[in-house]
Amino acid sequence: MRQIWSILYGAIVIPLLWLLIRVAALFKGKVRRGIRGRRNLFQDLKIQTSSFRSAEKSRSSARRVWFHSSSLGEFEQAKPIIAELKRRRPDLSIIVSFFSPSGYDHSRNFRLADVITYIPFDSRRSARKFVELLQPHAAVMVRYDVWPNHIWALKKIGVPTFIANATMSLSSPRYLPFSRSFHRAVYNEIDYILTVTEQDVQAFRKFRLTHPLLAAIGDTRYDQVWQRSEESKLRHILPHELIEKRKILVAGSSWDSDEEVLIPALARLTREDPKFLTILVPHEPTLENIERIERELNGKLSSIRFADLHDYTAQNVIIIDSVGILMALYQYAIIAYVGGSFSEGVHNVLEPAVYGRPVLFGPQYRYSQEAGELVREGAAFVATDEDELYRHVHMLLSDSSLRTQTGLRAKAFVERNTGATQRFLSYLEKVL
Repeated sequence: MRQIWSILYGAIVIPLLWLLIRVAALFKGKVRRGIRGRRNLFQDLKIQTSSFRSAEKSRSSARRVWFHSSSLGEFEQAKPIIAELKRRRPDLSIIVSFFSPSGYDHSRNFRLADVITYIPFDSRRSARKFVELLQPHAAVMVRYDVWPNHIWALKKIGVPTFIANATMSLSSPRYLPFSRSFHRAVYNEIDYILTVTEQDVQAFRKFRLTHPLLAAIGDTRYDQVWQRSEESKLRHILPHELIEKRKILVAGSSWDSDEEVLIPALARLTREDPKFLTILVPHEPTLENIERIERELNGKLSSIRFADLHDYTAQNVIIIDSVGILMALYQYAIIAYVGGSFSEGVHNVLEPAVYGRPVLFGPQYRYSQEAGELVREGAAFVATDEDELYRHVHMLLSDSSLRTQTGLRAKAFVERNTGATQRFLSYLEKVL
């Protein structure tokens, strides 16, 4: 059956996918960046692989592990595995690949990788050439980005394959008749499918898989966010005199749909308590977006950009106009709001939770398992409109005991779920 699906995938699915990508490139710059980034993929890869092979000659026990992530979010889940693996086995060569330009562009300087590359388009020829160039001793796909021809190419040369942080919804369209048979042909070629929960294990079993080892080991995102919080505590982003005696709410990764609800609620809260300070971190801190936020704040709240903080004169809102500091900023909050939750879906709720901060977000959180868990633990609150957001924040500002207990539950939830990295490595190290 695998042979039949391989032929159909190559004859029908691959041409359709390529056509869709080319059409999407006409409208989306991100897709065009991905196409341009792959133009010299194999030439660049030959240079990179020859470099690390020269270094490997002096290490008789050298092994190569390939980690593939779709984008930056998935790569964050791979980072704790890579870091611990390199700590235990400094002789290992680490290969990192991405499908999306956002992951590749933000990770080109990742210091623990020997090779950083795009994954090529999933044609049979490109997949075979890619795998032959890498010659990995193990391959790890993170979360869900599993490309069939690459999996089949790895299987052909006997490379052990893993999915880390695997998830599968019981209502997934992959269970539809033809799709179920196709995905069974792909997943059956993987050696280890290591899932986040036992429910995910049961979902994969619905494919009637006969080959992979299935085990629930947890989610490495908890390890990553715990590790990053410890590092972020050493970063002093804001001067002490600015934050001293202020009640700070950090609104992280906000979209315009969040700000429509946030800004009126924040204006009411600021009028009631002059010590209340908001640090607003837009998801896209472009000049155009910063100027839009300033226009919306005008007449309601005074604001200053982070870049101009040397001229701070007690403005009510600090707008962050740079990237890469959100995680460190959450440590200054007594309450955190996480954006995206009034549009497509809430962003990373674990980042404020790990500091022991009460977390608030909007109604769109059903695709975030950890957001739902925080709500059930009594560590997070959901606001469906401006009034409800105001009431939740007002309640937390007024009741320090509630604020403390809510934050402690949030931190305990994160800590309780750490350890997946060690459990994953117990399987990976068996094949190295």
